[in-house]
Amino acid sequence: MAHKKGQGSSRNGRDSNPQYRGVKVYGGETISAGSILVRQVGTVIHPGTNVKLGRDFTLFSTVDGVVKYERLGRDKKKVSVYPAAAAEQATA
Repeated sequence: MAHKKGQGSSRNGRDSNPQYRGVKVYGGETISAGSILVRQVGTVIHPGTNVKLGRDFTLFSTVDGVVKYERLGRDKKKVSVYPAAAAEQATA
């Protein structure tokens, strides 16, 4: 039996790229329309006002404004984006 492995290709040379998931914009920050708020698996955080859900569960803003994380019922969370003028009224 040969005790050298030969010149074949390696068997462990595969790896997938990182997904970079998580919260990208925090509460109180100002963002523009189309900005990604959260990258997630499933709806850990649900879309609220002026926020849409992408097909990979990414949450993104549909308007320019200020980000606000809120409760949705007893045990769920949602994220909303309020336009800058309306954001002052929402926090008051």
